[in-house]
Amino acid sequence: MRLIPLRLWALAMLSGILQVLPFPIAGPTPLWRTAFCWVSLLPLLVALVGNNRAGNPLTLRQGAVLGYICGFAWYLGNCYWIYQTMYLYGGLAKPIAAGILILFCLYLGLYHALFSMLLSAFRIHFGRQRMLLLTPFAWVAVELARARITGLPWDLLGIAQVDNPLLTRLAPIAGVYGLSFVIAAINALWLARIQVKERRYIRPVLTVAGVIIVVLYVATLRRIRYPLEESPAAHATLVQENLEVGAANTGPQPSTQELLDSFSYLSRYPSNQFMLGIPELPGTQTVFLIRRHPPVVGADPQAPLPSSTDLIVWPESPAPFQENDSQFRAAMSTLAREASAPIIAGNIGIDRTASNPRGYSLFNSASFITPQGDFAGRYDKMHLVPFGEYVPFKQLFFFAKNLLNEVGTFDPGQRRTVFATGGHRYGTFICYESIFGDEVRQFVKQGAEVLINISNDGWYGDTSAPWQHLNMVRMRAIENHRWILRATNTGVTASINPYGRVIAAAPRHIRTSIRVGFAYEQDLTFYAANGDLFAYACALITAFALALSLRAKLP
Repeated sequence: MRLIPLRLWALAMLSGILQVLPFPIAGPTPLWRTAFCWVSLLPLLVALVGNNRAGNPLTLRQGAVLGYICGFAWYLGNCYWIYQTMYLYGGLAKPIAAGILILFCLYLGLYHALFSMLLSAFRIHFGRQRMLLLTPFAWVAVELARARITGLPWDLLGIAQVDNPLLTRLAPIAGVYGLSFVIAAINALWLARIQVKERRYIRPVLTVAGVIIVVLYVATLRRIRYPLEESPAAHATLVQENLEVGAANTGPQPSTQELLDSFSYLSRYPSNQFMLGIPELPGTQTVFLIRRHPPVVGADPQAPLPSSTDLIVWPESPAPFQENDSQFRAAMSTLAREASAPIIAGNIGIDRTASNPRGYSLFNSASFITPQGDFAGRYDKMHLVPFGEYVPFKQLFFFAKNLLNEVGTFDPGQRRTVFATGGHRYGTFICYESIFGDEVRQFVKQGAEVLINISNDGWYGDTSAPWQHLNMVRMRAIENHRWILRATNTGVTASINPYGRVIAAAPRHIRTSIRVGFAYEQDLTFYAANGDLFAYACALITAFALALSLRAKLP
């Protein structure tokens, strides 16, 4: 690699750092920092169109190495929270936790290496200009590979623009990949050489025109209005119990009945305090409601009265609730009847089976209880978290055992379940599944009128991950044009409208519940109906271009 100039190494590293900035780092991302995505790929592209020390275009190997350095820096900055999750909550020694993070970055950095190798091949065969034109296609193709091959499409580039109401209009058609395509294309266009006939004032005119376009874009983005919000058609109560998880859970352990009583109380008596927007983001207002209830004869006027609700949602949490436990079932049935509302509750599902040595299958589940108190359905999480809910190549990764002590070793569910009651249909996805747009849309395609996301983000602590996770859930709302009701163990618990806006949220890291409005939607977006067609088209174009490049090298 001595043939690669030091300047190109520095550019690749700079690009990796710039790709970290548009995403949450230690809290929600301020709007100004999301602008870095428009130049984040630029240094890497500059490096890839450069020459090596011999004065020749970079070889495939040299391009791949530069991309690998860029990808390693990106994953290290974006997913640093893996280290804290492993040692603080998983109970692993710090050196082992750090080693896992490094291995993670070395592994997934291969995708940036693949992207850069593709561009190097295109440059050698097609030249600089056509390489730049193919850049957005190659970028989307590699993002699709991240989702389909290793199953970790965490923070795809388009997620950085979830607050851009101009760009997110592409999401109901092309998914988040449409946004990634535009961002990658803009980065490439910075380097494109447009041939124009030289005139005396042509350069000043182009410069002024570029400045005007940027100013108009920023002004339009600030002034654009979301569609007017209608009065909510229904209300839901979202519970946030704020339980410690994993190795951090060292305090006195409440009994199952105490936990059931606590969850049930929060379900009936939501807090008067909530936030109008994303918690901890400057400008987000906190609201204190004074709920007025009709007087009840003989009741204590100082005692709180339960709030009416159309749905109660319990989060995925470390509480030891099992669906087949009679104590749990009795409490849920009683709560549903008293509230006259359906309940969606995270719990552990257990099915007896002879298909494995344990004699039973263990599922991370969401149970559905009707207003009459009947257990009417269960969704078993289909996309499990590697090294969190199961260990691939378990004998090789024996040191991850402590991380699994709390959550156990789960089996994947086999089918998506849409819950129905009162003429409405609910689709529930659990935690990690929210990063897979093509999977979440399946619930909408099956008729879900509102989406429910239950999660336990307590494993992330005070890192960037809860905010990154929230933004990906918001993108799922936009892609499918559905309200998403999100109940989490430690936050962010929120109601998200079909345009990705957080309408109401609970403060993080407190035991609380909030009553939020939502609506039922029946339309079916192109993305919900057809999935990642745009991304596959980009992959097809990229594969065709690569085939032409390789064919040119054959005798």
